[in-house]
Amino acid sequence: MKFLAVLGNPIMHSKSPRMHNNAIKILGLKGIYTRYCLNKDLNLREELFRLGFDAVNITAPFKEKAYEIADFKDEISSQIGSSNTLCLKNNKIYAYNTDGIGFLEAIKGFENIKKALILGAGGTALALAYVLKQKGIEVCIVNRNDRKFQYFNSYQTSLYKNLKDFYFDLVINSTSAGLIDESLPCDKNVLEKILINARFAFDVIYNKETPFYKLCKKYNLKVKNGFEMLLWQGVFAFEIFFELKNKREEIKNAMLQGLKF
Repeated sequence: MKFLAVLGNPIMHSKSPRMHNNAIKILGLKGIYTRYCLNKDLNLREELFRLGFDAVNITAPFKEKAYEIADFKDEISSQIGSSNTLCLKNNKIYAYNTDGIGFLEAIKGFENIKKALILGAGGTALALAYVLKQKGIEVCIVNRNDRKFQYFNSYQTSLYKNLKDFYFDLVINSTSAGLIDESLPCDKNVLEKILINARFAFDVIYNKETPFYKLCKKYNLKVKNGFEMLLWQGVFAFEIFFELKNKREEIKNAMLQGLKF
């Protein structure tokens, strides 16, 4: 029996337990998946072993910390310094990042992207910037402050107030703005200057139409929320949790079914 969970703060909005538990049931596996709200000041490594998890998904704001505490990291995690999936074996922590590859699956319908703007500079932004750059796409990171710009040395960065270039094919909201309130990632006037020139938009938030999402629709962009990214990062994490191969379509369908309940 595997004891699994998604950890973050806030966390009650997460639909991951519905996805994973239904996949466990449909595929006839032994395990249970829950959610757990972490204190932002805790010792993450100590807490994971104390709670006895076999593996976990990590969400905001702990993805960089998840990477730091791991004994072994996969290639994407090592490149970006951020992990969203941890496996605990023999008192060791193995870190993976499935956010980036999940995101690429989600935007397969967005074509001919040359330039992308990512709003926010957290762990999710790191993953998305990396996979976009690997696809040959020019990436710019824009944020309210420059505290985390040190992690984006290979990308163009700017504060919102200093942004001069407003021409991007794809605009991504990687922040939590709008998740539990009606806020935008940045000043509306700045955002409108960006959206009026864009063709596509993506909001990592998946459980509501945020003000960002609504504004993108107002400007007639082809826009997606984070639902498909949630689904696919979950599929890839599930494969890691249970060491599965050639079951991807079954996992995806089971998780989709779980989200319909």
